[in-house]
Amino acid sequence: MADSKVCVAETAKVAPPLPPCYHPHMTIYQTFSRSLVALAAAAAMLACSASNNWRDYSSQDAPYRVMFPDKPSVHKRTIDLDGMKVEMTMTAVDREGTIYAVGSAEAPDAARAKAALAAMKTALVRNIGATVKSEKASAQASSSDGQRASLDVEANGVQNGTPMKLIGHFEARDKRFYQVIVMGKDKAMPQEQVEQFMTSFKLL
Repeated sequence: MADSKVCVAETAKVAPPLPPCYHPHMTIYQTFSRSLVALAAAAAMLACSASNNWRDYSSQDAPYRVMFPDKPSVHKRTIDLDGMKVEMTMTAVDREGTIYAVGSAEAPDAARAKAALAAMKTALVRNIGATVKSEKASAQASSSDGQRASLDVEANGVQNGTPMKLIGHFEARDKRFYQVIVMGKDKAMPQEQVEQFMTSFKLL
């Protein structure tokens, strides 16, 4: 019952030249923007049907499971998160303009994995020129699970003149970190499907 689909950001060597900008995070912003566009195009091409076809997906690259509303696609790219370059695997589905995606990567150490959560959130929020509506952070350490941290965000913005919404869960466990997001037109995001996707994400 599983398959996959996704996309991320390219390094300066692979990506086309970026326009000059004074903003220190613009490189991340441009990268994630291109990734989401590519991700949406790939997802649309691989969609199984016009109706939702929920399936349980277990990643082969990282220890997590999640339910996707259709057949996902998988892409790997090198991204730069505030100076830390990592290879991220993005798995995603585009359902009628709403993107459901999970990204996973590994940092050199647990501290930098935790720091990556804020960097990913900032990049995605800026991608739609959004304002954070709500944000909740938590952290814990245990002998069984190691160091864990999470960040949950809901943001509203505008992309190409269209009101957009981003719902994101960012989580780190030891050296691995993840982004679980749903992004789409504010008035067209199906709440039940969003909740089903977000709550189905589990680390193994």
